Amino acid sequence: MKTASIILAAGQGTRMRSRLPKVLHPILSKPMVLYALEAARAVSDYAPVLVVGHAAEVVRSAVEAADGSALFALQEQQLGTGHAVMSARAAVPAEADLVLVTCGDMPLLRAETLRQLVSAHQQSGGVITMTSVVGEVPRGFGRIVRGADGSVRAIIEEADATPEQLALQEYNVSAYCFDANWLWGHLEKIQLSAKKEYYLTDLVAMAAAEGRRIEALVLQDRLETLGINTRVDLADAESAMRRRVNEQWMLAGVTLLDPATTTIETDVRIGQDTVIFPNTALRGNTLIGEDCRIGPNTSLLHTQVGNETTICDSVAEYASVGSQVSIGPFCHLRKGAVLADRVHMGNFGEVKSSRLGENVKMGHFSYIGDAVIGANVNIGAGTITCNFDGVHKNVTEIGENSFIGSDTMLVAPLKIGKNARTGAGSVVTRDVPDDALVYGVPARERKEQSGQ
Repeated sequence: MKTASIILAAGQGTRMRSRLPKVLHPILSKPMVLYALEAARAVSDYAPVLVVGHAAEVVRSAVEAADGSALFALQEQQLGTGHAVMSARAAVPAEADLVLVTCGDMPLLRAETLRQLVSAHQQSGGVITMTSVVGEVPRGFGRIVRGADGSVRAIIEEADATPEQLALQEYNVSAYCFDANWLWGHLEKIQLSAKKEYYLTDLVAMAAAEGRRIEALVLQDRLETLGINTRVDLADAESAMRRRVNEQWMLAGVTLLDPATTTIETDVRIGQDTVIFPNTALRGNTLIGEDCRIGPNTSLLHTQVGNETTICDSVAEYASVGSQVSIGPFCHLRKGAVLADRVHMGNFGEVKSSRLGENVKMGHFSYIGDAVIGANVNIGAGTITCNFDGVHKNVTEIGENSFIGSDTMLVAPLKIGKNARTGAGSVVTRDVPDDALVYGVPARERKEQSGQ
């Protein structure tokens, strides 16, 4: 049987008190609606249909930039969940046998759970299979009413429930699987509620009145049921997602010394036997190899790290770091920094748009920008590439096996040859030949004196 997917994301989310549409608020730096799309895509045989309404173009643009596979349906007036599904009908393939309906503000609902929902529906032979949770979860969820035989008879929205119904402790999670033909034949029969909305949940009572079978998949993990209406809910979801991701990596062979202070975003990849120290954030498409030591107090964004590398108390953004590299503490790798294998970068160093070759030793309190540095170069403490002349970023080239003395100013554009040396405190403004020694302000080449 073919399954289509509809994701409801048209609401305004007024309780968020934000100019940003609710479904674009991030969880681990990713708009929450993308989690709903990923889960639905794993189950659906077709591209998910995202129903947009409030700030529709903003939502659509953000989703298209991050996820090119979604289709969109516009709910011009927000007249309830039933009306939202009606708005999506034209975008759902006519040959779909089943229609999965979920919400864009439930980022913790797993693809595995949606697979269970679809499987339960196929086995039941009914027209509706829904999800529920039992216990005290007072987040505005509708209550599930069951008959004497235990069968589902209705869903009562919290705003419409009587005191007796409010006392019920089985709640609607708002994820459903419908028989497609039955759904399309009954949507237009939903009556307008007292709140002037068409409730998708009214289909349950409709099916029960027809004697149709309705199943409820009771979820055991309450975190999956967390819907986001306020920034308090957002913080809860962020914490839950962080714990989920951290647990996955620990089970995969990565050591997190303090998971409570460790943030690992969902696109990060980490090799076996790497240790993550406290207060560390791994973000974006960061890729870390095996047997590394990362942290404490370290932030990596879109950064690649090889094997057996140590980075402590440092920041790297859009950088590439080789294997057996040592960085920190208090270093900053800016965009375009490339450190080859076995580089050592001392404390308070900064590298931007530069490549440091193998075995380069970069002393502390140094800045290297727009430079190409050959293998086995020693960069003394306090060395600075003066790369910006007020108009252009100029390049410094340093040949392999060179020695740059402490407090050297390298005024680009500049080329320093292989095996060259600069004296401490030099200001180098001219190219330096291979094997030469320069020193002074401005630096001049030392010429060998003939014997007397």
